Amino acid sequence: VAHMGFVTLGFFIFNDLGVSGGIVQMVAHGFVSAAMFLGIGVLYDRVHSREIAAYGGVVNTMPKFAAFAVFFAMANCGLPGTSGFVGEWMVILGTVKASFWLAALAATALIFGAAYNLWMVKRVYFGDIANDEVRALADIDAREFLMLALLGLRPDLREAVHDAMFWVKLGVPALLLACGLAACTRLGRPGARVGSAAVVLLLPIAAIW
Repeated sequence: VAHMGFVTLGFFIFNDLGVSGGIVQMVAHGFVSAAMFLGIGVLYDRVHSREIAAYGGVVNTMPKFAAFAVFFAMANCGLPGTSGFVGEWMVILGTVKASFWLAALAATALIFGAAYNLWMVKRVYFGDIANDEVRALADIDAREFLMLALLGLRPDLREAVHDAMFWVKLGVPALLLACGLAACTRLGRPGARVGSAAVVLLLPIAAIW
């Protein structure tokens, strides 16, 4: 809710920097919120509780997951170097052009946001192991690690991963059809060769579509 307040402020100060910051903040909020909800899902899947009091010392049993969770909490706070910082900083700079005091008031949201995020992180992830359920937790598996890592990547790296997956999706069917074409060639079936070649040529069009 606090982050959407920055988006609203950026749009309604009616200058380029504020509007651009609001758009950046919307995109960043989408990724950071998705990652934090995924983190809660990981814990809920193991403990079946969304109460902060049900946790404590998670870093002792789930160090890899705790590293991701703290990183995304810092992005949610607007830590410099994360996507959560860029949009909020642009909105504040744009607001300064309109009104210094309004910008100062908006900046207090960063302080309160950091306060309740750090309060949550300290009680859930750090400290001694709180109970037997936390002691029995298993760290994230490869599937969960991959999803959290993708949400934590820079946008250009996410685009690179997307491009790599595109070529994998394009290449595997092409390879299979090429093998079929080679088999048909050895069997001496001209019609099958033509049909397979046509499908191979149409693959890029189908993949782009």
